[in-house]
Amino acid sequence: MLTRRQNLIETIKGGNPDRFVNGHEAFGNIRSNPQSKRFPRPAKGQPGLKNGWGVTILFPDNVPGPFPFHDEEHIVLHERDMENWRDYVHAPSLDFTEDDWLDAKREADAVDRHEYFATMTVTPGVFEQCHYLMGMVGCLEAFYEYPDEMHDMIDYITDYELRFAEQVCKYVKPDCILHHDDWGSLINSFLSPEMFDEFIVPAFTQIYGYYKDHGVELIVHHSDSYAANLVPGMIKMGIDVWQGPAGTNNVKYLVDTYVPQITFMGEIDNTVVDVDDWSYDICYNQVKYICEKNGMKYFVPCILGGCCHAGVSQACLDAVYQYNMERFGIATK
Repeated sequence: MLTRRQNLIETIKGGNPDRFVNGHEAFGNIRSNPQSKRFPRPAKGQPGLKNGWGVTILFPDNVPGPFPFHDEEHIVLHERDMENWRDYVHAPSLDFTEDDWLDAKREADAVDRHEYFATMTVTPGVFEQCHYLMGMVGCLEAFYEYPDEMHDMIDYITDYELRFAEQVCKYVKPDCILHHDDWGSLINSFLSPEMFDEFIVPAFTQIYGYYKDHGVELIVHHSDSYAANLVPGMIKMGIDVWQGPAGTNNVKYLVDTYVPQITFMGEIDNTVVDVDDWSYDICYNQVKYICEKNGMKYFVPCILGGCCHAGVSQACLDAVYQYNMERFGIATK
């Protein structure tokens, strides 16, 4: 039986996987980094906390993950101040020493790299950083009304990401980067492909190019959304795996159209399985449906993102395990 890492490699290269990859099973997560220690995210249901950019982050009880809070008092950059954005937007310091990275390095060293990809998660991304600072409406309007300033601010954010990447590659040496940056709702992308190519693709081409040039083997990008119209841009950036395509993307069409250039990891839609009357049977039926539809090569069945209902994420993993056992007689757990 192939290791989790070997099976993922066979899947994304169109080789001979011996079972479906089960979600994130091939990623040995490195959870520590000095920036997240300096600015921890709030616990669920607890008061909000400011991150290093001055953005107030909340994690209410009824949502799957933390998100920025944007009222008049807490927003960092109002659209009306866009021409003077440098007066308001200040990247956090990256004055970390090798000792500051020791916990992350220990986690990386503890990963069995025959079985797993040592994986560093980076969040938020370039687009999200913009709307974290401005709010979604102000951010999207600024792409139209202040394009020069948005280009400059994205360059500033990209420079911060590159300096962070330099330290990650120097001290942690991960095999894989799992980078978060949501680019759409369930029905459309937030930016048109043309605007995405102009503003976002050049930034991530630099960031992902740096990681690839400094020893990172695999780039996995998380956007649990519709973004089928942005896949050509993802390929230009150097993304190996898009994690998060919802069923609204017509994933089977994407697999048939864009492989072998990119692999798709998702389509266990939260809107289907993470519901009030959820059950294991609902999860299993969704898993069976998407696996039989999309095939094993260039596709990984995976829950799109965090779940609101306890037990749903594990039920989806158990469903893939069961399906692998039924179809191939082998599975990892």
